Amino acid sequence: MSNKALVAVALAGLLGSTMAMAADPVKTEKCYGVAKAGQNDCATKNGTHSCAGQAKKDMDPNEWKKVPAGTCEKMGGKMEAPKA
Repeated sequence: MSNKALVAVALAGLLGSTMAMAADPVKTEKCYGVAKAGQNDCATKNGTHSCAGQAKKDMDPNEWKKVPAGTCEKMGGKMEAPKA
């Protein structure tokens, strides 16, 4: 098999796997208490800030990150923010 044929086969495989991933997106869920400082995904529920990347400390129970569905509690997180 020539180099061009090998490249064509490799590209076809990549394209096929990319299309398959796009057709079946990974389901995610909000997970509170697992974000590292500066790595939260959005605002806190208690209103201490309104944007991603503003968490001040690791594992703050009011901060959240999107994680693959079914993994939050395994990571030590909670599916809901603490009650005010």
